[in-house]
Amino acid sequence: MLRHFISLRAAATARNYSSINCNTHYNVVFVRHGQSTWNRDNRFIGWTDTPLTDEGVLEARLAGRMLSSSGILFDKAHTSLLRRSIRTTNLVLMEMGQEYIPVSKHWRLNERSYGDLVGKNKKEVVKQFGQDQVKIWRRSYDQPPPPMSDDHEHHPKRDARYRLMLDDIPKSESLKCTRNRTKIYWDDVLAPALRSGKTLLIVGHENNLRSIIMRLEGISETDIINLSLPRAIPLAYRLDKDLKPLTRTDGGKDEATGMLSGYWLGGDDSVREVLERDHAQVYDVSIERNLEKDSDRDKWRRWTELAIGEPECPSFGAHNASHIHRNMGNKTGRK
Repeated sequence: MLRHFISLRAAATARNYSSINCNTHYNVVFVRHGQSTWNRDNRFIGWTDTPLTDEGVLEARLAGRMLSSSGILFDKAHTSLLRRSIRTTNLVLMEMGQEYIPVSKHWRLNERSYGDLVGKNKKEVVKQFGQDQVKIWRRSYDQPPPPMSDDHEHHPKRDARYRLMLDDIPKSESLKCTRNRTKIYWDDVLAPALRSGKTLLIVGHENNLRSIIMRLEGISETDIINLSLPRAIPLAYRLDKDLKPLTRTDGGKDEATGMLSGYWLGGDDSVREVLERDHAQVYDVSIERNLEKDSDRDKWRRWTELAIGEPECPSFGAHNASHIHRNMGNKTGRK
């Protein structure tokens, strides 16, 4: 999927790039973390430090296999302070055989704060406030959810990792607030590394990644409400010298969202299916069952376990794994 995106041949180039990749320019890959316990339970998470589920571990490993199959190599990885993202980073790099590269962790790459919604079931909130209001809270640019009270049971001030920044902990955040803090990290850390020719892996959360991609793609404040990102499917970009996305080889945008110039390594069809399921999981109140726990998800888990094997097993062809997610709908009938 990414062979046409990046060449790794050890050929002479006009410029001596500092990246370990050969014959490349400016490359960045975004990966949302694998399923966490509160993703599984359909709860608003925010800065709460929920761990990966067993299925989330499989999702992260499969993302690593997709990247390994693509041939890309990273110089450095960046992620948040939250363990669902940190562990996803570690699992991806393990599958790629790149555990040796440095990994930077920073709170500016944390998920957005969902304020008073944290811990609540998303579908129950839709039933209470309506689909339109919840979509505004989840996806709009500048309208944050209700603020979190200081005595909220999931307030981040109780977490030791934030003890030196108590005054900076947000009570609630819109995407605009999230973009303001990710902009600082992009401008001060990520952009200089990319301009030097480094190839970067950014593992994060749906909204902090949406805020970065919004700026990268020039998506408007009005249109950003329509952009959602799936878990653990790498989104690869090749950038020009001004760090703007290069035109895709097909001359258009991705078919999954219709908004992006990057490439989904899992295939646009799979991404579209996942996004449709995720939308139904939150907004379709006629569906009573949890789509993260239904029988089709069990089939996906068993199929993936069979396909990628144990973490220490090197014999399975990485190329095969890159097609598993693409064909999962056909193999399991999952929608």
